[in-house]
Amino acid sequence: MIVVFAERSDDELYAQALTFAKGLGDDIQAVGIDDAHGYAPAAWAAALLEATRERSPQAVVAPGTDRGNEVLAHLGAMLDLPMAANCTSATSGDPMMVTRVRWGGSLLEEARLHGSPALLTSAAHAVAADPEAAASMTVEVRQPASEQAGIPVVAVGEHKETVTAGVSLPDADVVVSGGRGVGSAEGFAVIEELAALLGAAVGCSRAVTSAGWRPHTDQVGQTGTKISPSLYIACGISGATQHMAGCKGAKRLMAINPDNEASIFASADYAVIGDLHEVVPAISAEIRKARGG
Repeated sequence: MIVVFAERSDDELYAQALTFAKGLGDDIQAVGIDDAHGYAPAAWAAALLEATRERSPQAVVAPGTDRGNEVLAHLGAMLDLPMAANCTSATSGDPMMVTRVRWGGSLLEEARLHGSPALLTSAAHAVAADPEAAASMTVEVRQPASEQAGIPVVAVGEHKETVTAGVSLPDADVVVSGGRGVGSAEGFAVIEELAALLGAAVGCSRAVTSAGWRPHTDQVGQTGTKISPSLYIACGISGATQHMAGCKGAKRLMAINPDNEASIFASADYAVIGDLHEVVPAISAEIRKARGG
């Protein structure tokens, strides 16, 4: 039997974790934590520990989200077992053989995972999600450990909805991103114009958020948002490993950069060598022309 931690902050990654778990066995049981109590990783892990001890599963799998990785790390500490994060595949056995993403997606590591149950998280977009299977899966909801157990808990005092304009990064079918080459916050006007014409979300690189040109919520990358659009248009982005870790789920990548030796071109399906301030407005103009606008 395989226990899957039903971490639902990203339903697609949760569905991917279920598909990943099915590669280890057919008997899947999903265990979730009542979100009404607020996120407290140690308390959530204690609840998951209880469910794990009741079932004695072969493995415990969680989505490769921030919460999934953190809760399973706590669970590993409680069980005194190793945890393998961001796995792309796993083969049952003693020890379990796993392949996982390392160094921001720049390499794959093959490793042996000792101990029972095996604790692992599935790397984002490593397997195709089955939304119908996820929707039909019954989730056993557990209450997090209480303060009486000596574990800190969190009480939610207020919920505030985050207001985002346009399409959100995680859900967008097309994303247009700008990097250091955009030059300034004002320079993003051409990026926003193209995104509006394509019904796309606007993203950026870490260099942009570090410069204060865009908020962190717009950042695509290892320390930002991981995306999987049908088309990713990267403008003035060199292609650092950390950025590519965030957009590797894109089905197609179009790179616009004046440096023909930029590392992003090695991953691009479409390469445009040129100044984004000339290329991007030209693309927008052609789109308007094609639409008769």
